[in-house]
Amino acid sequence: MSTTPLTVLHVSSEEAQAIRQAVRCADPKSLGPGYALAGPEHTQGLLSLLSDPAVSDPIYDLPRPLTLNNISNWIAMARRQREIGEGLLLVLMDDASTVCSYSFFSVWPERSAAEIAGAYRVDYQSRGEGKQGAAHSFEWMFQAFGVRLIGVTAAVDNLRSARVIEAAGFQPMGERLSVRPDGTSRRSRYWELLRGHD
Repeated sequence: MSTTPLTVLHVSSEEAQAIRQAVRCADPKSLGPGYALAGPEHTQGLLSLLSDPAVSDPIYDLPRPLTLNNISNWIAMARRQREIGEGLLLVLMDDASTVCSYSFFSVWPERSAAEIAGAYRVDYQSRGEGKQGAAHSFEWMFQAFGVRLIGVTAAVDNLRSARVIEAAGFQPMGERLSVRPDGTSRRSRYWELLRGHD
């Protein structure tokens, strides 16, 4: 499970409700061509994507072990989170209609804050796709959800993600202990970005 951001913003009940509604109504296609709300039809595609350790090993909050059943439950959980305005799981389809990336947005309406986790297929890495996609996703989160704060984490040895995050203007906030769904933990570097700041 994701962890709430360190920074605490004052958020009115009206702002929180507006964020919840925005998450429920967010249009995946507004993030870009090929994006779709993850559904049962994407279970096998997500499993294939995440079965590559080069894609999934750096990500602490995936539903391990990576099985069809666990991925199916993960998709269903994300749908429930969307219904209450607290999360969104999107997939990106390539020209062959294969899942080449995923983005999981966790949202805390009462904190006007959100987080993103995700990954690209290996052949999309080191081509600038991840860097450009991440920067676009961060801006989209501010606009589509109406949040004022984004927090992100990366494993301490995940230098690729750290470069992407810092290039987008995030401020380093030290380290946090990230807890995996199975209860184990890992040390993570942590960053925050406030809307309107760079």
